[in-house]
Amino acid sequence: MTALSFLSCGGGGSSPTDPPSPGQPGFTVVAVVYYDENGDGQPGNQERARIPDVEVLAGSRSARSEKGTGRAVVGAVPAGAQTVSLRPDTLPPFYRAGAAVPIQVPLGEGSQVLLPVTLPIGQDSLPNVYMAFGDSLTKGEGFGGGYPARLEGLLRAHFADALVPNRGADATNSYEARERLRRNLAGNRPAMTLILYGTNDWHIPGCQNDPSSCPTPENLRLVVQEVKAFGSLPFLATIPPVNPTINPGRNDWVAAVNTRIRPVAQEEGAFLVDLFETFRRRSDLASLFSDDVHLNDAGYQVMAEAFFEAIAHGRSVPP
Repeated sequence: MTALSFLSCGGGGSSPTDPPSPGQPGFTVVAVVYYDENGDGQPGNQERARIPDVEVLAGSRSARSEKGTGRAVVGAVPAGAQTVSLRPDTLPPFYRAGAAVPIQVPLGEGSQVLLPVTLPIGQDSLPNVYMAFGDSLTKGEGFGGGYPARLEGLLRAHFADALVPNRGADATNSYEARERLRRNLAGNRPAMTLILYGTNDWHIPGCQNDPSSCPTPENLRLVVQEVKAFGSLPFLATIPPVNPTINPGRNDWVAAVNTRIRPVAQEEGAFLVDLFETFRRRSDLASLFSDDVHLNDAGYQVMAEAFFEAIAHGRSVPP
């Protein structure tokens, strides 16, 4: 689908026809970056999601779109024929920019440029649905809904629209992930699927002795392929570390399996969420656990922020 950009009246803030400030000739151009869910180039009433932190270019000038509104105010744009466009490398993962918009500066009073972006999701996928798919680390029972509830709040504040169904199942391993996946995709129809599996593969016979023979990476490869075949966009997480004060040797196993998971993301076109590296950098790692493997509230907040940074800013590891 090709998304078209266009001009529309409305919006608040600085007027696009404000006179230039002394020493900085030109005019203000206001643009709004929005998620065009159906790719028709029209901002429908149900299309509430806005895309922040994207660089909007108007002629030789630029500005970043705002959190929650997607609004970018570009100042000192020279008069005359200009184009308004997006820097594609500032978009979140998987998003696609529409065509550049020709404009005549100054614009009419109160006018703004609407810049749609699209996602390559299947017709059965629901926009703004991010399915959290995993084991008990996803379910997070007893700790405020684990990371998915926290992630939903972060995404709503950022994009203005998000739903994160929690599809975590206790004590399941990567074999069972493959068995669970299809019905969960059909039942939730996510635009994006957040895959976190492998912690319980420690108990698969032979895995502890030889992590190079563990089926985890290849099982996750099949999960990613199934997600893509459905028309959902995959975010694949590495296995987070366990509590280093209880079983420190187990983290050597986790690290070894993760070295085989990371290439799967690259090879299969999934976005890597490197939870292992995110947690490993924490000086207070032991304080983030409620037992040997499960996290507490602070730990699930770290996990939520890691997924958020991947989805919103394309960072495999938060800064």
